[in-house]
Amino acid sequence: MLCVVLWHAVIVAHSHSHTSIDHGPPRRRLAVTLTAVVLAIAAGAFAAMIALWPAEQAVPRSQNPYGAAGVSTLDATVTKVAAFNCNSGGEGPDGEIEVEGDCAHVTARTSRGTATFDLDAARHKAGISPGDRIQVVKVQPAGQAATYEFLDFRRGLPLTALAAIFAVLVIGVARWRGLFALVGIGVTLLALTKFMLPAFLAGESPLLVAVVGSTVIMIVVLYLAHGVSIRTTSALFGTLVGIALTAAIGLAATGWTSLTGVGSEDDQRLIATVPEIPLSGIVAGTMVIAGLGVLNDVTVTQASAVWELRAARPAARAGSLFASAMRIGRDHIASSVYTLVFAYAGSAMTVLLLATAYQRGLASIATTEEIGQEIVRTLVGAIGLVLAVPVTTLFAVWLAPPRTPETVKAPSTPVPGRHSGSHAGPALTA
Repeated sequence: MLCVVLWHAVIVAHSHSHTSIDHGPPRRRLAVTLTAVVLAIAAGAFAAMIALWPAEQAVPRSQNPYGAAGVSTLDATVTKVAAFNCNSGGEGPDGEIEVEGDCAHVTARTSRGTATFDLDAARHKAGISPGDRIQVVKVQPAGQAATYEFLDFRRGLPLTALAAIFAVLVIGVARWRGLFALVGIGVTLLALTKFMLPAFLAGESPLLVAVVGSTVIMIVVLYLAHGVSIRTTSALFGTLVGIALTAAIGLAATGWTSLTGVGSEDDQRLIATVPEIPLSGIVAGTMVIAGLGVLNDVTVTQASAVWELRAARPAARAGSLFASAMRIGRDHIASSVYTLVFAYAGSAMTVLLLATAYQRGLASIATTEEIGQEIVRTLVGAIGLVLAVPVTTLFAVWLAPPRTPETVKAPSTPVPGRHSGSHAGPALTA
């Protein structure tokens, strides 16, 4: 399929598209050359993916804690919540601070009868009411009565509805571009779940897996979402350079800052489940993956800016075109850096709030493994996208429609009512 899409570039690359961007007259020789280059890159990336693809037996598997003998999960609906004093507050047996307040005795209806269980004060305080749709864990060893525990709320319906609303809006506003962008999301999820995550678990080089997987994703997604054209190819080249730079900087930064990858309880569970997994390498690999979205945004914007500037100023020299596009790029860099910082601040809000409550200074918490990982990941991603802007702009200026000589239009028709000897004004230039 990819070969068909890329070969289509030979026919339509750099022709007039359905967008407002003027791609200029067809340049078939350049289109053929770029198609060959992109096909070579794609072939190398797919070959590397096949070589790194882990055998199923090489991927470590662990027992699902909810799939053990006598353990199962059930859908349930809360029918009754009764609060009771459980003396919660102060310190628990492990020295951890406990939430102060009442616990709750919950009754829920399942397809197999009635389930009853207790909720601790933290979960009760968070909120649970009759009518809530939940999941419970049923534990029933052989020959013993069943006991139940709260697992989580059932969010399948609202999550599906939100995804459907998102898809409808994207397609309604962006039309075919939006549809292809959604297909690109599907390609990304397939690459992550079927290749990258299993390869990480199988012990393959995390950074190499991240670079190869990201390259394949970008080749497919860029052409799907933005169409097959020389403009898109210039954005692809800038993106690939950005991926390589981010990988190199991420590898150096991980070692320089002594990031081990063990910064939270989840990290410890992972290394206990898969002892051979190289967590420090995964930290470097995730720096490449985390920056893909913003990197793609920046490179596509820069390529589009160059094409728009060329259409508006067909006589502009390459240096002038580059300078104008970089002025746009600087604004985009500023907003993109803010995006990375805000995205992390939002996702880590609980940790930041807890650190503030503990009256720990920003400098103190920034050096911890958990926060330090995210800071390094954000900075490496920001460095990668900053460097990608001039690189993409250079590619775009090089591949944009060629400069056309400035032409002088004939003098306009004299305005009626003026003396015949007068002129309408100076000649207009294109």
